Amino acid sequence: MAEHDTGQAGLSGADGAEFRQAMSRLSQQVHIVTGMGPRGRCGVTVTAVASVSDDPPTVLFCLNRSSRTFPLFEDAKAFCINTLAGDHVPLADAFAGRGNLETEARFALADWTTLESGAPVLTGALASFDCRVSQVIDMATHRIFFGEVEAVANGTDAARALTYYNRGYVVC
Repeated sequence: MAEHDTGQAGLSGADGAEFRQAMSRLSQQVHIVTGMGPRGRCGVTVTAVASVSDDPPTVLFCLNRSSRTFPLFEDAKAFCINTLAGDHVPLADAFAGRGNLETEARFALADWTTLESGAPVLTGALASFDCRVSQVIDMATHRIFFGEVEAVANGTDAARALTYYNRGYVVC
């Protein structure tokens, strides 16, 4: 096999800073994951969300175990992945911890409802996946929450999506 120049500077091993820089180049949809558990409702802004299967419908999200909201999700039996529209930047910031608002003050910034699981569902989200926790796995610094989807809500097709790219929001 012939070697070739990739034209990329900064190639390195598994250095954390270089890895984070490379990951910042991935454009990812922004979501607010809400939960319902013994401690009440909770929510956090995340980009680490994925579809796992459609039979049964299953999704996952990843949450850093050092996150301030992690203890609230730790015992939650249900969660909802709420995919954000372009006009949800203030909400994304609040649930990301900017502004240091308490949980109920964050929820007061928008209208919420519930579906099957009882987890908060954002009114006006592009899509919401209402789930029961089916499995959790700890991997490195994060916990991966798998959820079997019990209900979905689809928003308007006309709304533009909120994404995160190069450490900033982009509406597309």
